Amino acid sequence: MGAQRKGASRVSEDSEELARVSLQAVLLADSFTTKFRPITLERPKVLLPLVNVPMINYALSWLESAGVEEVFVFCCANSKQVIDYLENSEWVSLPDFAVTTIESHNSISAGDALRLIYERNVIHGDFVLITGDTISNMPLTQALQEHKDRKKKDSNAVMTMVVKRSKPSPITHQSRLGTDELFMAIDHNSKQLLYYEDRADDSKGIIHLDKSLLMDNPSISLHNDLQDCYIDICSPEVLSLFTDNFDYQHLRRHFVKGLLLDDIMGYKIYTHEICSSYAARIDNYRSYDTVSKDIIQRWTYPLVPDVKFFGNSAYKLERQGMYRASEILQARSAQVGPFTVIGDNSKIGDNTKITNSIIGQGCSIGSNVTIEGSYIWDNVTIEDGCKLSHAIVCDGVIIKSGAELEAGVILSFKVVVGDQFIVPSYSKVSLFQQPINQDSDDELEYADNSSVADTTDKSNNELMSKSLEMQGWPASELGNGGIGHVWSICEGSVEEEWRHSVAPIPADKLEKTLQKATDDELELTRDANVLPTSGELKSDSNVSDGDDNEDSRDDSIHFEKEVEATFLRGVHENIKVDNVILEVNSLRLSYNKVAADCAGALFYSLMKFALDSPHGSSSELLQNTTNIITKWKKLLKYYLTDMDEEIEVILKFEEMCLESAKEFTPHFTKILCHLYDQEIIQEDAILRWDDEKKEADDSDKLFVKQAEKFIEWLRVASEEEDDEEEE
Repeated sequence: MGAQRKGASRVSEDSEELARVSLQAVLLADSFTTKFRPITLERPKVLLPLVNVPMINYALSWLESAGVEEVFVFCCANSKQVIDYLENSEWVSLPDFAVTTIESHNSISAGDALRLIYERNVIHGDFVLITGDTISNMPLTQALQEHKDRKKKDSNAVMTMVVKRSKPSPITHQSRLGTDELFMAIDHNSKQLLYYEDRADDSKGIIHLDKSLLMDNPSISLHNDLQDCYIDICSPEVLSLFTDNFDYQHLRRHFVKGLLLDDIMGYKIYTHEICSSYAARIDNYRSYDTVSKDIIQRWTYPLVPDVKFFGNSAYKLERQGMYRASEILQARSAQVGPFTVIGDNSKIGDNTKITNSIIGQGCSIGSNVTIEGSYIWDNVTIEDGCKLSHAIVCDGVIIKSGAELEAGVILSFKVVVGDQFIVPSYSKVSLFQQPINQDSDDELEYADNSSVADTTDKSNNELMSKSLEMQGWPASELGNGGIGHVWSICEGSVEEEWRHSVAPIPADKLEKTLQKATDDELELTRDANVLPTSGELKSDSNVSDGDDNEDSRDDSIHFEKEVEATFLRGVHENIKVDNVILEVNSLRLSYNKVAADCAGALFYSLMKFALDSPHGSSSELLQNTTNIITKWKKLLKYYLTDMDEEIEVILKFEEMCLESAKEFTPHFTKILCHLYDQEIIQEDAILRWDDEKKEADDSDKLFVKQAEKFIEWLRVASEEEDDEEEE
């Protein structure tokens, strides 16, 4: 495992430089929230499988590959399970990489954990602070060097936070990870963090900045388009600051905000933005779903299913992002779709259809079963005729014949769903009864109910199941033969269910929130005193046209990437065109774009998807392209309401053929004809495009000349039509 895995998992050659330095890391293994219940009642979140690998293995693999030599894993609630797992894993036998666990049953917050680590005196220099639910492949060299250089110039520079560009939806005010909209104020030149707020007044994007903040910082950028990766590079002083301030419990709400407001000590926090690397934290079901898809689509490379690293089995990557383990039994009539993972020793019956889902190890799936967008963990039994849509099914669950799981359902460990029973949307089912007092996410960062029985012991689970059966409870809740408690949705959490679920947000919810967002935007525009929610605030002396143009270009690039990602989700998850339009409209509002921008970005996405689809020849590429345009013409035509937008599509096509996708160059005229035949581009737009090119240089007439015969045919047809109308 050693040499092969080392070569595959090294994130950057720069890591070799870090390996000469004794770099330490603190990993908080108990950073789970109530949004993961009922699962975390029975197993620590960091041990939950993420694409069939325990979450903590991704964090440790990244730290090892990035040059960290010593990791201190802090455990509190469910500490025995985490410690047992690590002690029986291959992590303890790795040379030059030490994993040490620190256990405390009295610590109930991140602040308590860091105070205890300070007392142990185990950190001897700058260290990396992460939570055990963090996934990344970023190299640490540059961020660490920036931190050290700043510290030499200013001893008060105690922390560097890693951030990544990610614009939230203006409809739901949440990121693609399901987290709240985040506002940051950052010094444009020094990258110092000046303001941090993860909530806005009435969710309307209104924030209040102290006038002195604007006066003291001549160049300040105000962002709501950055994601906090929860990766921090810290000086040792951070530990002593927690020791001196027992009010510091939560890393962000208490520590970060406390330092930003403290004018006496003068400690400073800086940011490091990553662009091409990946980093994300999983703290709700939507982020669990999003990161899982990112892993399958290889954004996290080399931490992907077909590359061997700690805690995963070898998978074979097939066409369209489908991963299979070596030992599976699949009926010939079964259909396994793209972006799907099938684990070892799993069986799939006749006429079963699985799409965009992850199947764990040792699962038995019957015949005529439909599974879409779901996460099936290990040793699950799904009998004939069942239907599962965007659900999470934990280890040992039995779903009896004909049962159905509607969108957003979560079945915790060893639950049994009865014959023909339909589990309603967003239901959470567990063998445990629902706790009377549930922790709030506004309370301590990773406090949990440590008094819950450890259910990893098989005999305990069997006794519990038998006891439930003897009581006859709760068969009425889960149908004939069902075992488990259906948890009620807490008051005030109804909206949170669809916001944080693995299921796509329902169209009716998007429509309502889109209308509310539009009303709020109109209200804000009437208030001239409200600051913009995103953008850069500068003194007049620092404003330049060059900076504005550069920001505009960056904004357009980010917009196109977001539209492409939205389109690809629509393709891979079979999302209806109307729902894709809603998402693109939200991006249009967020980036302040017009319909022509949307049309150009969507056309680019369609053509890029055609180019990336498997094809063995130029003619196959042309066939792919025409098929995709035909299938998605409704989406494209929605944004082509006038001639200018149609011309924008033609210009975008020219640009692609000249720069990013030259493979389309010989097919330009044929694809343009197809756009015309499908009534996507009208003849008037093509003729206007030709007219505008008449005064251009020859180098800019390449595609007009290529389409010359087609254009001439259109002109003749247009003139004949005009003559007929005059007669």
